[in-house]
Amino acid sequence: MNGADAAARRWLAKAENDLLNIRNNLHAALIPWDTVCFHAQQAAEKYLKAFLVAQGALPPRSHDLIALLALCVEFTPDLTALETSCRSLAYFGTASRYPDDIYEPDEEDGRQAFAASLRVQQLILTHLPRSPDPA
Repeated sequence: MNGADAAARRWLAKAENDLLNIRNNLHAALIPWDTVCFHAQQAAEKYLKAFLVAQGALPPRSHDLIALLALCVEFTPDLTALETSCRSLAYFGTASRYPDDIYEPDEEDGRQAFAASLRVQQLILTHLPRSPDPA
């Protein structure tokens, strides 16, 4: 395993932990939808960064999914299919973290955010060299 593969695996493991957090929350009696949305954004971000690392690129220290996706598209143009998913998740990277935010995500937002993060996961994993396992 080369350094890029090992680094990509670490990003994938972090992304999988975000999805696990969502799944655990979805089984809770009280579901914190803002947390679900935040972890959905975080998972997508980490999958995009895993892809960049697997390509030998150094991902920027950014939470901007659209900017990260643009970098990914430079390597694999058909990843533009993720633009709608990334746009729907972009807001939740920062806004859902703060109590004074005007908008509080609800169940529909949370379920849509989770679905969007799974779309990012699925397409990114199909484009990773040898699809490294997340652990």
